[in-house]
Formats: sequence, C-alpha cells, structure tokens
Amino acid sequence: MNPNNIFFVGLMGAGKTTVGKSVAKRLGRPFFDSDHEIEARCGVRIPTIFELEGEDGFRQREALAIDELTRREGIVLATGGGAVLRPENRAHLHERGVVVYLRANPYDLWQRTRHDRNRPLLQTENPRAKLEALYAQRDPLYREVAHFVIETGKPSVAQLVNMVLMQLEIGGAIPPAPTDARHDDHPER
Repeated sequence: MNPNNIFFVGLMGAGKTTVGKSVAKRLGRPFFDSDHEIEARCGVRIPTIFELEGEDGFRQREALAIDELTRREGIVLATGGGAVLRPENRAHLHERGVVVYLRANPYDLWQRTRHDRNRPLLQTENPRAKLEALYAQRDPLYREVAHFVIETGKPSVAQLVNMVLMQLEIGGAIPPAPTDARHDDHPER
C-alpha cells in the first residue's frame, strides 16, 4: 500500500467522483477519474466505446488507464465501477494506493442512476435487477481490494468526505489535521 495515493472503488452511482474530487481538494492533491481519462484519450464517450468495441474492448482500455494512473504519486483517483473485475487492476489499486470502497446498496444506486443514459450496463429492461446482479458479483471484489469501506447510505457528500478523511487519518494514510493553533498561542501562566 502506498499512502501517497487514494483510490476510490464502488458501483456506479456510489459517489466516487463527487467524493473523490472533494477529498482531493481538501488534501490539495490532483484528482483523476479513470472513465474521464479513457474518454479524453479516445475522444468519445464510454457508451460509444462499448458500442464499437464491446465491454471487453473497454475493459482493455480501462486496464491500461488504471495501470498508468496508479503509477502516479500523490493523486486521488475515482475508478469505474467495473475496474475491479480484472485481477491486475485489483493488484495495482491495492499495492499502489489506499483503496476506499464507497459501498451503497443496489436500491440507493438505482435511485441515483435510473435517469442516467451514460451508463451502458444499465440500458436494459430492468436496470434495478442489473444493479443487484452487479452488486452480487462485485461487492466481494471491492472488499478484497479495499483498505477501508465507507457506507454511503444517508450521509451528505460533506459528511462522506469527512468520514473518508477520518478513516484515512486513523489508518495513517494522511497526517492528522492540524489542531487549533490558539492553544499554542497562550501557554499556561
């Protein structure tokens, strides 16, 4: 584990990008989203990659992006929901950073993603059932790769960010937050 990097994993809609951006901002680190990096490199949206190359073609591009991004130092990275499917991705994530699994139940994820047309795997007759199947398949993989699991149920984004930072601090991945300096300004007399 490399404590200089923080990587977020979890199903689509769990909040990896939203929470990751806020954590990066609070820590003064650059933020990357592996899906956005793939789109920037290809010049097309992910649904187009799925359409042209299938899921296997996309997963190959994703593996290359994960390998390259996890080699960087001092970053915060949000991964795509299926990044954990390949063993090499799980190894790179687990070894090259502190992995935070943002865990949400399938119903909450369905509520968050049901109107999003940019999620190819959910363009089915029953997206809720698809999310339940993805959760059953991927939850063990997220847990395998994760150093910390954060439940995303009811907390606001700000609360989730604080929960993540607290776990990282307790786990020694980031230094403790500075204490109130006023205590140092007035030594006991």
